[in-house]
This record gives sequence, structure tokens and C-alpha cells, in this order.
Amino acid sequence: MKRVTVFVEDEYGAVTVDWVVLTAGIVGLAVTAAILAETGLLSVAADIVAQLSLIGS
Repeated sequence: MKRVTVFVEDEYGAVTVDWVVLTAGIVGLAVTAAILAETGLLSVAADIVAQLSLIGS
């Protein structure tokens, strides 16, 4: 029973868990930003193509 108590009270792995959660949050924000940027860039690209087709006509 003492080994279980020592294992539960051990805090060495807690820092690793904190870093994993923090890194996962940062990656999630980066992916979200990339998706939003892609959507905006595709919209701008479509507007540019439309304007260029009007000039070329």
C-alpha cells in the first residue's frame, strides 16, 4: 500500500503533463490560425482572379 501512496504523491511526471497540455494548446491555436489564414487568402485570390479577368477582357 505504501508503494501506491508514494506513486500517487510523486510529482515528477506532473511537469511533463503540463508541457504536453501546453504544447497541444499551442499546436491547436496554430492549426486554427492556419485554417483561418487559408480561408482569407483563398477569398482574396478569388477576388484578384475576378479583377484580372475583367482587365483581360
